[in-house]
Amino acid sequence: LPGDSLLFTAGLLSSQGTLPALPILLVGCFVAAAAGDQVGYVFGRKVGPALFRRPDSRIFKQEYVEKAQGFFDRHGSKTILLARFVPVVRTFAPIVAGVGHMRYRTFVTFNVVGALLWAVGITTLGYVLGDRVPWVEDNLELAILGIVALSFIPIGIEVLRARRAPTPSPDELQEHERGIFGPEIPTD
Repeated sequence: LPGDSLLFTAGLLSSQGTLPALPILLVGCFVAAAAGDQVGYVFGRKVGPALFRRPDSRIFKQEYVEKAQGFFDRHGSKTILLARFVPVVRTFAPIVAGVGHMRYRTFVTFNVVGALLWAVGITTLGYVLGDRVPWVEDNLELAILGIVALSFIPIGIEVLRARRAPTPSPDELQEHERGIFGPEIPTD
């Protein structure tokens, strides 16, 4: 399950008493989301540019890292916050931030705010709707499918944009590579 539907379902199950009380669930989801991206950032810092040269495997796809890098190029530091709401990009954004030597303090700030908005917001939505809207409880599978579909809309938009975008020249590709592997930025 994508993270969005998992959080929504956890909130819904909490409203029915199947999972722990909402405050405990919210703290757990928030801590897990923030800690997971911290691990991704450190991994990106340690592995560095070698990650971008790794061949595709069953789990790792170069295109996913490039998609996260493109999102990062367009949105800068806000990527850490915005990527929470974009499947696939959310997985690689903290790694790309680490590889790109994003200032650690900036990363932590956006990571904590993003984790709070995403984990607490979606889990609370599941709790509120599950507790007050009988349709959601009666049609849980449809509700989850709807959330999964909504979470893929940003990817669809990016695919359409990529198809319409002109093919970059060799000079532009070289400049992009310099942006990925550019000079180290202070990490305090």
